[in-house]
Amino acid sequence: MTRLLLCATVACLVSPLTPLHAESASHAPAAHSPIPDSITTGSVALPGGTVAYKAIAGTILVHARHYDDSSSVIASRTEQPPASDKHEGEDKDDAVASMFYVAYFKQGVPAGKRPVTFLYNGGPGSATVWLHMGSVGPLRLDTPGDTHLPAPPYTLIVNPQSLLDVTDLVFIDAPGTGFSRIAGHDADKAFYGVDADGHAFTDFIVQFLAKYDRFNSPRYLFGESYGTTRSAVVANDLEDRSIDLNGVILLSQILNYDNSVDEPEANPGIDDPYILALPTYAATAWYHKRLSPMPADLPAFLREVEHFALTDYSAALRQGADLPADQRKAIAAKLAAYTGLPAPYILRSGLRVNGGQFTKELLADAGMTTGRLDTRFSGPTLDPVSREAGYDPQSTALSSAYVSAFNVYVRQTLHYGEGVTYKEGIEVNWDFKHHRPGPDSDNPGTNVMPDLARVMKEDPKLKIMLNSGYYDLATPYFEGVYEMKHLPIPASLYGNIEFKQYASGHMVYVKPDALQRLHDNVADFIRRTDNL
Repeated sequence: MTRLLLCATVACLVSPLTPLHAESASHAPAAHSPIPDSITTGSVALPGGTVAYKAIAGTILVHARHYDDSSSVIASRTEQPPASDKHEGEDKDDAVASMFYVAYFKQGVPAGKRPVTFLYNGGPGSATVWLHMGSVGPLRLDTPGDTHLPAPPYTLIVNPQSLLDVTDLVFIDAPGTGFSRIAGHDADKAFYGVDADGHAFTDFIVQFLAKYDRFNSPRYLFGESYGTTRSAVVANDLEDRSIDLNGVILLSQILNYDNSVDEPEANPGIDDPYILALPTYAATAWYHKRLSPMPADLPAFLREVEHFALTDYSAALRQGADLPADQRKAIAAKLAAYTGLPAPYILRSGLRVNGGQFTKELLADAGMTTGRLDTRFSGPTLDPVSREAGYDPQSTALSSAYVSAFNVYVRQTLHYGEGVTYKEGIEVNWDFKHHRPGPDSDNPGTNVMPDLARVMKEDPKLKIMLNSGYYDLATPYFEGVYEMKHLPIPASLYGNIEFKQYASGHMVYVKPDALQRLHDNVADFIRRTDNL
């Protein structure tokens, strides 16, 4: 594969993008000036042939929920707000967000004959730099292993796993992240919450379809992590606006936050997080060779662990203090055999080990901790006597490369954002309250399973694809399977859901062979559902 070093010549070494109109690098925007869209062209060599594409980097303006635009000029809906976070003179009741996107359109294909897929990361509070630079765009980072990448310069490669062979791609930064900005009175409250965020993305997609005449294109959502939560809300909101989707592609799913294994002890009496994370603990112990004997077949081993988790382990936890001592010891011994953790430690933890404990304890005798996003990664323990790790070796191993690569690529190749800070992630006071479909459905916790169920019932042709990594402790793969199999839908609709699992972590695509499988599976899903 052709390699591209991120240096001063980045724009001219691989599939050069030719600017059609772009802001001069010597004229960075003033603090209160809109940034013009940048249109460039390029090509990417894929196994099925070279795809020539147009890339558009720009923004679309969206308003907060309940904004009344009945008296607005239509053109004002796509004007960019100021590049700064605060807009002088903004109407105090008019919170707005300028949502940044990069769209890749295959050239020479009528819009109605070409699918379009909207992609976004999660957080909440994360830009979409990770999917953009790591997965299915025309270029991506080279991440061949499970260790910390060297310091810069970093390497981009032409991406043979790009999904441009089957669909146009639109990478979107959430309000306030990346080059997206919010402004107006109480703008953070207007956009930083489950429902507010879902509305913003829905509004963006509707405007995008109109702006680029894509209302008759097959349409897909592709969300990762919190982006899967967002996808359930957006799919339901789009259905309310009479916009059907061909498919929803979920990567590293969490729909019900009561299932999170991050700090389940804060929600005593809810044991599902421990049950659903157990297969990921087992996969991690297998990867780091902490099992004796070592199972030869990982998928077969995980099916065994899944069965134990849903039967004996679940039954034991449900008994709480009534569990007899001999049965408690037997369950602890079985958990030790599956997870590689010492049985006494498991007993001291009440048979309930959260994700942070597991990543800290598995390799504790070696002074190491495993990753949370991808437990294949490991790094030195910060504090040997702490209860949890305190950092994520996978995140620290890759983040610098992703952020640096995108900042060079977007400025030197896409010719956008000169002089403006790209916010790869922001701290947000997120409103997790969610109004679920149906009467009297306000709830203080986030559970968007009813949203996905509702849209599947209203559009029984909708297809769902769940992609998960075995080594993901942020959103364990079995949690996603469990949620899907507990959606409140008729039995006939479960056939609309398909499951794909990979020997990788939360960011499945950082492992090259997993990315190839992800591409092949998603491409096949789109070809089977695009109705072309």
